[in-house]
Amino acid sequence: MNNDDSVNRESNAPPTDASGQPVNVVERDLEDSDSDTKGVDEVITPSSTRVKEQDIEELERKEAEIERKVADGN
Repeated sequence: MNNDDSVNRESNAPPTDASGQPVNVVERDLEDSDSDTKGVDEVITPSSTRVKEQDIEELERKEAEIERKVADGN
């Protein structure tokens, strides 16, 4: 049985920059708000349930307002 821990240690090692310093890629990506993929990320990444619930509530308020106007004949 071959247990090569060096492969596992390398794949679990934190990413480093060209100088060998560790790089927090999550923080780096969050700071890079001007990237070309921002629009794609916003489309692909689903919104939170709470945001969708707020959108639904707003639409329901607008619908109720329109129905009141129609019922009043305005």
